[in-house]
Amino acid sequence: MRRSLSFLKMRRMTKVIQPPVERRCWLSGWLPSWCPTSPALLKDAEQKMLRSVRSSFSRQYVRISNNNVLWTIAFSIHPQQHSVTQPPALSRHPLVLLHGFGGGVALWVQNLDSLSSTGPVYALDLLGFGRSSRPNFSRDPKEAEEQFVAALEEWRGKVGLEVMVLLGHNLGGYLSAAYTLQYPHRVKHLLLVEPWGFPAQPQNPNYSSIPVWIRILGAVMSPFNPLAGLRLAGPLGPLLVQMIRSDFKQKYSSVFDDNTISDYIYHLNVQTPSGETAFMNMTIPYGWAKRPMLERIGQIQEDIPISFIYGSRSCIDSQSGYDFKRIRPDVDIKVIRGAGHYVFADQPDDFNQAVIEILAGRERKCKDVEILQEDLIHLEDKQKDTHFN
Repeated sequence: MRRSLSFLKMRRMTKVIQPPVERRCWLSGWLPSWCPTSPALLKDAEQKMLRSVRSSFSRQYVRISNNNVLWTIAFSIHPQQHSVTQPPALSRHPLVLLHGFGGGVALWVQNLDSLSSTGPVYALDLLGFGRSSRPNFSRDPKEAEEQFVAALEEWRGKVGLEVMVLLGHNLGGYLSAAYTLQYPHRVKHLLLVEPWGFPAQPQNPNYSSIPVWIRILGAVMSPFNPLAGLRLAGPLGPLLVQMIRSDFKQKYSSVFDDNTISDYIYHLNVQTPSGETAFMNMTIPYGWAKRPMLERIGQIQEDIPISFIYGSRSCIDSQSGYDFKRIRPDVDIKVIRGAGHYVFADQPDDFNQAVIEILAGRERKCKDVEILQEDLIHLEDKQKDTHFN
């Protein structure tokens, strides 16, 4: 009942909240006129992406403090067809999807129908990304991380979720772990999909293996935001995305046969930089985290299940997951064959099935524990009755 009320609360939340007003300096104010983009064009690109979703869902701006809003889409439970020999799946705790760096809610388009078939699903644009507010973040990496986490906790309270299952990809995985460290009583299960920021920078990194041109480009661009080059490309930006990230058209080819995904990625990443700047302040050259999560994740309560999902062809090293499993043997690690870093888009069917199985296994364990506790209570009551008789 509580889960249904949370979804109804989401649907009833005011629809008159206006899109966030971006704070701009003179340079960021000039760039949009140079780039063929706007918040309205991002909205149109997202809507075009989400047209392929068959399930009904709600979309809202959820207001948090400092006049910020988080753009959110929410799916209620859709009971599957079942028979006597195939009973309905157990309804689970709400699943909250957190995208990675440069992402947005519509990147989950190949997953939303399947994942929402067994329980409620929420996907939101992280603070500073997508259609959410783009505030100024602290330059301090710890404070910037805390701003992300505080925004997620406020969002949870406003939506009305008592507890949730957190699934984060890339930066979203890092922030999911950071949130779980701070609010363990709100997280029933932590799913880390190709998480960024776990290992520490090696003591003696082998930079000689990195091509010279990449090292030179990295040195030149290090003072700038990661996506500054895309904005500076101006009118050539959309074509640049199509050329550099042509792989995304293949990832989403079963859904779109045009430039829908390329347009969405472009408009996501040429708006006023905010979360992008925070991410830059949280990293050191070549993408290592200033505050590696592997050094802290062991502090997560042992009664919170943790699962890792990796792609077999990913550029992200899965060793972090296996290193942590040596500390926490109960940690579950799944590798999706044929998938790269965007595992949920490369092999969506296998990814969806893996997530559903992970969550179903967790729900069965919880149910077994509840039954065992009830049996123990009945046994104690029976022993008391026998004693008094």
